[in-house]
Order: sequence, then C-alpha cells, then structure tokens
Amino acid sequence: MSHSAAILIVGPSWVGDMVMAQPLLMLLQERHPQLALDVLAPPWSLPLLQRMPQVRRALPLAVAHGQLALAQRWQLGRSLRQQYQQAILLPNSLKSALLPFAAQIPRRTGFLGEWRFGLLNDIRPLDKKRLPRTVDRFLALGINPQEPLPPTPLPQLRSSPEQAALTLRHWFPHGVTRPLLALCPGAEYGAAKRWPVARFAELAALAQQRGWQVLLLGSAKEHALGQQISQLSGHACHNLLGQTSLEQAVDLLSLAGCVVSNDSGLMHVAAALHRPVVALFGSSDPHHTPPLGQQTRILSLGLPCAPCFRRNCPHADLPCLSAISARYVLEQVEKPWPPL
Repeated sequence: MSHSAAILIVGPSWVGDMVMAQPLLMLLQERHPQLALDVLAPPWSLPLLQRMPQVRRALPLAVAHGQLALAQRWQLGRSLRQQYQQAILLPNSLKSALLPFAAQIPRRTGFLGEWRFGLLNDIRPLDKKRLPRTVDRFLALGINPQEPLPPTPLPQLRSSPEQAALTLRHWFPHGVTRPLLALCPGAEYGAAKRWPVARFAELAALAQQRGWQVLLLGSAKEHALGQQISQLSGHACHNLLGQTSLEQAVDLLSLAGCVVSNDSGLMHVAAALHRPVVALFGSSDPHHTPPLGQQTRILSLGLPCAPCFRRNCPHADLPCLSAISARYVLEQVEKPWPPL
C-alpha cells in the first residue's frame, strides 16, 4: 500500500465487539506501518478508540442502535469521498454498508450479511466452523481470502496511571488501602447472561472479609442491580453502577487486582487492560466470545442446554449460572495468576 493509504473501518455497536476489533487494527498496522486507520463508530465508543494507538481518527456516527438514518449516513458518506482506498465493514447489517457506498470507496470488504450485493464489492464467505470466534471473523476481513488465519494479537488498551489515580480519588477521596476487586454484574444482551444477584452479593461479602475493596461497575441501565447487590451483601461493596462514564470505568478497571464479570463489554475491556479476569458464561458461548487476555479464567458449566443464546432463560432457576458458587469464584480470584 502507498504511503498515503487509508482504510475506513466500520466499527461494531457493542463495547465487547469494539475491543475485539482491535486485533484487526493491530494486524493491519503491523503489515502496513504507513497505513492510516480511521474508525466509523457510535459516539459512546470514543473513549475506547482513544485508547487504541492504531486509530488515527474516530468518526462518530450519532445514530440510535437499529436506526436506518439513510440521509445522515449518505451525507457523511459524501463528505468522505476520495479519502479511502478500502472500507472494512465489521457489522453484517445492510445499513452499515450504505455509508462506504455513498463515500464511493473503491474496495468495500465484508461478509454478505443482509443481502449487501452491490453495496459491497469484496464479499467474503463466512465459514463459521473455520472462524468460530468473533475476533477470527474480524481478522479474516483484513487478510486475503485464501490466506490462513494469522495468530491473534491480543487487544491492548492504553491506560494512564495518572488519569486512573485521579478517577480513583474522585470516588475515594481518602485513598484505598485494600486491593480492588471489580464486579461487573450486568450484561446488556439479557438476564440469561447474568450470574444471579444473590451470588454477586455473596461474593462481595466474602471478598470484603478476605481484605478486598469491592467495586460494582456497569451502565446506568444496571443501577438497580447494584442497589440489590449492595443491600444483599450488607453494603460490602461500593456501588458505582451507572455512576461512572465509560472512560472512568476503564480507568477503575485498569487498577483492579482482579475483575469478575459476566460475558459483557466490560469483561473484554478488563482483559484488554491485561487485568486478571474471572469470566462467567451462561447462555453465551465461551468459544465464540472469550475474553482475550493472558490472565483469564472462564467459568462455564457446559450444561446440555447451553449455549442457548437466549436473552431470558426458560428455566426458573437459571441452572447454567446459578450452580456456580460464590466461594468457587473467590477461589478462582485468589488462586495465583501466571505472570504477564
């Protein structure tokens, strides 16, 4: 590629998927050091993209999730004409292909997805057996179709110790003397991905007794979960669910001695910050979206009904998650971790 070559990456709409897109950016930059990589993404993702040194520019597309917004996409696409040699589309939706087409980007690469004939001109076959993980599928769009999949670079979000210390001081003005255990009890996809509130509460109480400072982190939609966990644990945790920005949550995760999380966006963020992560998988598949880090422990019971990929479990007791005990999770937290 030429010195002035630039690629537009059409980014995904979920926190975890945005983290899993970074290995593609790392691969492209490693192979073409002069290549400029711009990412078209939802505005919420800017704090993540700013922590990826491979990104030259983040282009926010302020469109509600699922909204077509044809005129807005077309107008932004026209403004980007003659700037890119290629667009790589990570989502499989029809609407994600409209902007690169409007921008008249010569090579538009992606999986066929929602009948995108004509909008894409470099359509790749999606072999789910050859590409079982989301990160594999993203990487495959950055190489030649006949080329074997290269080793996966691990995502690596930059963190600033100084900024993280300021964020911590905002919530703990008198400082913290105990190691931080971050609990991420949410999962935006649905309740079937969430370890029960009572288990998180029990873990918080046990961990506090063992000398941890326990934090709850997540989005505003999960604030009620935090209140329940805090009450059930006898207020053994500091409930920051819905009180931090994504940027502040990333700062706090970067300081954690360990992170316990459902299969969620913050699980992927924590792994990309190279924190020890204990990941709880229920309705989703740990072979499809595992945390990509060197210090990860995946807890999955492997029941016959899982993974079901449902938003809500048809069983009253959520067997794939509720049978994982708080004591066992704490054992996984406190077992020695391999050095980085």
